[in-house]
Amino acid sequence: MDVKEFRQPTVREAFRAIRENLGPDALVLASEMVPARGWRGWLGMREVRVKAAPPVGASARRPAATERRSADARRSADSDRDQRTRETARETARPTTQVAARLVAAGVDVDLANAAAARIPVEKQRGASLATMRRALAEAVSPFVSSDHAHASVEVFIGPPGVGKTTTIAKIAAQERARGQLLGLVAADAFRAGAVEQLRTYAAIIGSPFRIARSADDFSRALGNGRLPVLVDTAGRSHVEAGMRDFHWVVGASRDVRTHLVIAADTSLKTARRILDAYRDVGPHRCVLSKIDEADSLEPLLRLLEERGLPISYLTMGQAVPEDLERATPAALAAALLRDSRAGAAA
Repeated sequence: MDVKEFRQPTVREAFRAIRENLGPDALVLASEMVPARGWRGWLGMREVRVKAAPPVGASARRPAATERRSADARRSADSDRDQRTRETARETARPTTQVAARLVAAGVDVDLANAAAARIPVEKQRGASLATMRRALAEAVSPFVSSDHAHASVEVFIGPPGVGKTTTIAKIAAQERARGQLLGLVAADAFRAGAVEQLRTYAAIIGSPFRIARSADDFSRALGNGRLPVLVDTAGRSHVEAGMRDFHWVVGASRDVRTHLVIAADTSLKTARRILDAYRDVGPHRCVLSKIDEADSLEPLLRLLEERGLPISYLTMGQAVPEDLERATPAALAAALLRDSRAGAAA
């Protein structure tokens, strides 16, 4: 890999130099603040040093825009066809046992119901208690949730507008504060003044340190503190816009960063696929399912997230801070599927 080093007074200027030299798809490998070169360094001034490399396969011919759109359309059509095939199979599927039938009657997808029932020994299925069925369902949905609950140094929340990113961050910070852990809050949504003020208000109530990042340089400085894990609220804007692209480059060059894509649970499959495709280049690590109380069923989204390899980190079900949020444990997800808060409380 041909790694090149760029040194500029600001992050924005460094990224501009990278794009001019290596193209818009360059890979940012690392960034840090270092003493400036020459006499400016003697005076204590600092500058940004960024290491970057050309994109993989940069020497190959880049497909034309029309070719890329055609390829995307083919992938979308294939995905739609596969989804219809899976939906048809689920519609014709039938519960295999009495336990599965009871779960289906409670609103659980037939495939999940059969998978859960298969985890209960045959001799114990007759007259199985609700608690037994909840535990079996929790085991069946465990692949859908994240098992790592420790906070990364930087937790970034991305997604379209209106899905609840700001309130999700406030809920997480408030719950962790109640457990004795203090988290910093960073408002990188400089496009909506209301969102910044809302997060500032939450931070004041919770007692969390609060920073505003109106530019990539501001964001780089906010992450450079490093004393506390931080939760980052972002704008519900396209990640390919210039300002957001610089922001995501800073994220990609930072260490110990986890990105959560927030999706409303009542989002249609077609829209959800479009959202996942739009944020694919950002590389989210987790998904937050918000507004689960407004969704008729979670199964279609669960299948799509499983298909994309995106585990669920949090579940939110209302506006109350901090109550309406749970870690996405198997028991909590089973509770959401059964519309039964007792299952999550039993975790």
